[in-house]
Amino acid sequence: MRIVFMGTPCFAVPSLRILHSRGHEIALVVTQPDRRAGRGRRMRCPPVKDAAAELSLPVDQTEKVNCAEFVDRLGGIAPDVLVVVAFGQILCEEILDIPSRGAINVHASLLPRYRGVAPINWAIVDGETETGVTTMLMARKVDAGEVILARSTPIDPNETAGELSARLADIGAEVLAETLGLIERGNVPRIEQDPALATYARKLRKSDGEIDWTGSARRVHDHIRGMTPWPGAHTTYRGRVLKVLRAAIGSPSGPAGSPGEIVAAADTGGIEVAVGDGTIRLLEVQPEGRSVMGAEAFARGYRPEVGSRPFDSTAGEEGK
Repeated sequence: MRIVFMGTPCFAVPSLRILHSRGHEIALVVTQPDRRAGRGRRMRCPPVKDAAAELSLPVDQTEKVNCAEFVDRLGGIAPDVLVVVAFGQILCEEILDIPSRGAINVHASLLPRYRGVAPINWAIVDGETETGVTTMLMARKVDAGEVILARSTPIDPNETAGELSARLADIGAEVLAETLGLIERGNVPRIEQDPALATYARKLRKSDGEIDWTGSARRVHDHIRGMTPWPGAHTTYRGRVLKVLRAAIGSPSGPAGSPGEIVAAADTGGIEVAVGDGTIRLLEVQPEGRSVMGAEAFARGYRPEVGSRPFDSTAGEEGK
């Protein structure tokens, strides 16, 4: 089939690759413009652009896909199917009407739950034990189209959003390939979503990463996993930002302490912090301006004191 592919981040790359490997004609790859990113604010290409270049596919990085000029260009291409995977722009109805056999979206949740731009993160933060990928026929309302296929997968209790995203990207590619097979055969399921079951996964903000040590150990642990790698779960230590990249739930009957208090710190056992109903063991951290390090290395270098309360999300400074 003749396809226009729209996608931007790493999540979309396996879907692009599988379409190419299955012999579909990819008439155009549309992705977001290059952006400045990282500590040096250097210009970086979207991962989909790099993958398209590797596959020798034509690429367009228009800033506004809904402008009349670009809509006319897509109409001239006359694709059979428009495939959208984490593209990053909302498409107008004129674009959705262009493909003769429909516009298909690959979404990283089991719709209608977790509609929106950050379904993976919020599913983990909310303590979900299962998620999946859904393909749907795109409609005027975002993520509300008719479901074609859905495939579920368990969420590992220690899996971060980044790790789950990589798994779901591969699952999504397989579901997409199966979906296009159904379209080619003219046997496409069209399952209406129940809006009463819909939940919304809003866009993440940097402030969402702030750790609330008053929560339960499970809640804090899920929050850290859901915010990794971006925006990064973070707290303050001696007045500076400290990211927590990986942690584990401690014993509910562990050493008593008020939320944010260090109850154990050793260069051989890492750091244990009191939360609302027990403790959290820090496993991997990143001090502001420094590289990622294990909590044991952090304990050796920074010598945090047992009984101190530096990890206080409401204080903004060490101790109270």
